[in-house]
Amino acid sequence: MDEERALYIVRAGEAGAIERVLRDYSDKHRATFKFESTDEDKRKKLCEGIFKVLIKDIPTTCQVSCLEVLRILSRDKKVLVPVTTKENMQILLRLAKLNELDDSLEKVSEFPVIVESLKCLCNIVFNSQMAQQLSLELNLAAKLCNLLRKCTDRKFINDIKCFDLRLLFLLSLLHTDIRSQLRYELQGLPLLTQVLESAFSIKWTDEYESAIDHNGPPLSPQETDCAIEALKALFNVTVDSWKVHKESDSHQFRVMAAVLRHCLLIVGPTEDKTEELHSNAVNLLSNVPVSCLDVLICPLTHEETAQEATTLDELPSNKTAEKETVLKNNTMVYNGMNMEAIHVLLSFMEKRIDKGSSYREGLTPVLSLLTECSRAHRNIRKFLKDQVLPPLRDVTNRPEVGSTVRNKLVRLMTHVDLGVKQIAAEFLFVLCKERVDSLLKYTGYGNAAGLLAARGLLAGGRGDNWYSEDEDTDTEEYKNAKPNINLITGHLEEPMPNPIDEMTEEQKEYEAMKLVNMLDKLSREELLKPMGLKPDGTITPLEEALNQYSVIEETSSDTD
Repeated sequence: MDEERALYIVRAGEAGAIERVLRDYSDKHRATFKFESTDEDKRKKLCEGIFKVLIKDIPTTCQVSCLEVLRILSRDKKVLVPVTTKENMQILLRLAKLNELDDSLEKVSEFPVIVESLKCLCNIVFNSQMAQQLSLELNLAAKLCNLLRKCTDRKFINDIKCFDLRLLFLLSLLHTDIRSQLRYELQGLPLLTQVLESAFSIKWTDEYESAIDHNGPPLSPQETDCAIEALKALFNVTVDSWKVHKESDSHQFRVMAAVLRHCLLIVGPTEDKTEELHSNAVNLLSNVPVSCLDVLICPLTHEETAQEATTLDELPSNKTAEKETVLKNNTMVYNGMNMEAIHVLLSFMEKRIDKGSSYREGLTPVLSLLTECSRAHRNIRKFLKDQVLPPLRDVTNRPEVGSTVRNKLVRLMTHVDLGVKQIAAEFLFVLCKERVDSLLKYTGYGNAAGLLAARGLLAGGRGDNWYSEDEDTDTEEYKNAKPNINLITGHLEEPMPNPIDEMTEEQKEYEAMKLVNMLDKLSREELLKPMGLKPDGTITPLEEALNQYSVIEETSSDTD
C-alpha cells in the first residue's frame, strides 16, 4: 500500500508532494531490511520513478528524500536488477559530485545530497554484480580518489569522506584489479595515508615520529569512522605488499607505520570504537613489510633519557629485572626506547584472549604481528620477553594455571583450533629465541609437544632463525627448585614414593609382562601405534625409526 501511494505521487505529483510522500515512506521504513516478495514489482517501479524524478530540476530537499528512499529500496537485491543501468549509475555519480567536471565542494547545501548519493552507491555496488561491472566501466575508483583529494583537509565534510572511503573499500574488496589500480595508478597508498593523518590531526616531530598528547580529547565519532574506513581500504590496497615489497616503497610504508603507531596511542569516543580502531590498525600493520615496523618504537629524547635515568636510580639495586622496563610520564620505556605502541599491542592481545571467543579472527592477527616483530627486531623481542616471560620465581603451579599473560598463552598451546595453538606456541618459541630448552622451562614439555613435533625438535635443539647469544638469567628461587621440577608438566612436584620399591622381583616381572601384553593388544587392534623419533627429530612409526637407526649404525661400522 505504501509503495502504491508513493508510486502514484512520484509519477503524477509536483516536487513538494513527492518530497512529503517519500519522507513519510522513509520514516516508516528506515529500519526495514527484509521486504515482502508480493510488493517486489511495485518497488521496482518506484525505483524507476525516483530515477526519473532525479534527472529533473528539483529542490535539494526533494533530492535528499528521493535518495533516502532509494537507499532503503537498494537493500533488496531483486529490486536492483532492472534499475541498475549505466544511465542510472551516472545520475548517482553526478549527484555525488563524482564527475570530473565538478571542481570544488563549495555549496554546503549540496552536502546532504552528496552523502545520500554515496550511501546509495554503497548499497547498489555491494548488492548488484551488474553495478560492480559498471563501476569498472565508469572508472569509479578514480572518481572517488578525485573526490577524496577535494575534501582531505576539510573537516566539516567528514560524512562525505567516510562514505567515499567506504565505497573505495567495497570496490577494492570485490575487485582485485581495482586494488592494483589504487596502489599504483591512483597513488592510493599516500592518499589514504594522508586521510589518516588528517583524521588524527598528526603533527610530525621527526621524519617518522608524531607528537602524542596523552591528555588530549578523544577522537570525535566522525573522525573515528573516517579513520576506520580508511584503514579498511588501505588493508585491501596493501594486502599483498609483503610479497611484492620494493626498496623504493620503504619510505611510504614507514610513514604509514608511523601513522598507525599514532593510531594505537589515541582513543576513540567509546571503548568499543577504540577497540575497533585498534583492531583495523593491527590488521593493516600485518600487511606492512616487517623491515619497516621498526618505526613502532623510537629512541627517547634527551629529556626523556634523563628522566629514565632518574627513575632507574630510584629503583632498588636488587630489582635488576624490573630496572629494564620503567614507566615515566605515561611512557613505557625499555633499553632507551619508547615501547608504548608495543605495550598497547600486548594489552590488545590480552583483551582478545580474555574474550574467550572468535580467536581465529580476533586474536591470530595480533599474535602473528607480535611474532614477526619479535623475530625481526631485537629490542621488541626483548621487551615482550620481559613482559610475557619474566624470570621464573614461583613454579609451584603448572604453566597453564594462573592469570598472567604467560599462563593465558600456554593454555592456548593446547587449544582445539589448530591455527590458534600454532601461532600462540610460535610466539612463545620466538620469545625464547627458538631454543627448545628455554621454551620447555616456561611451558613444560606436554604443552610444547605439538610445536616441537611439527618443527622436528622433539629431541631438542633450536629453530632455523638466528638470534643474539645473550643468555637468560635464572633466579635463585628457580635454581633451587629446578631439580624437583617435572619436565612434562613444568611445575614443582614433591618427590613421590616409587610404587615398585616394595615389590618382589617376581611381582615386578609380572607387572612388566602385563604391560607388554596390554600394549601389544592395543597395537594389534590398531588402537595405539608405537612411534619413535627419527634422527632428524620428527616422529615416525617405531619400526621405521629402528630401521633408520640400524642403517646409520651399519654405515658407521663400515666406515670404521
